[in-house]
Amino acid sequence: MIIIAGTLRVDPADRDRYLAAVADVTRAARAAPGCLDFVQAPDPLDPERIVIHEQWESDEDLQRFRSSGGPEPDLPPLRSADVHKYRIAAVEPP
Repeated sequence: MIIIAGTLRVDPADRDRYLAAVADVTRAARAAPGCLDFVQAPDPLDPERIVIHEQWESDEDLQRFRSSGGPEPDLPPLRSADVHKYRIAAVEPP
């Protein structure tokens, strides 16, 4: 399993516009083969922070989606991004 997780930072005035612009990307990802979860959500305490969480069955599924030529939203500028890919060898209950 592959997990993409981290945060994006945008101007607080742009956060709602950013999230609205990526709504179609979220729909497309969730419909893509191998996508287990895909979300970009506002942080409830920090008005410039967006939380990223994606789960994919494999690298191939992730790459297929990223190269699919899906929706290209018009996004406001990012202030910063801190997002990483994690390879998960095992999954257990919490």
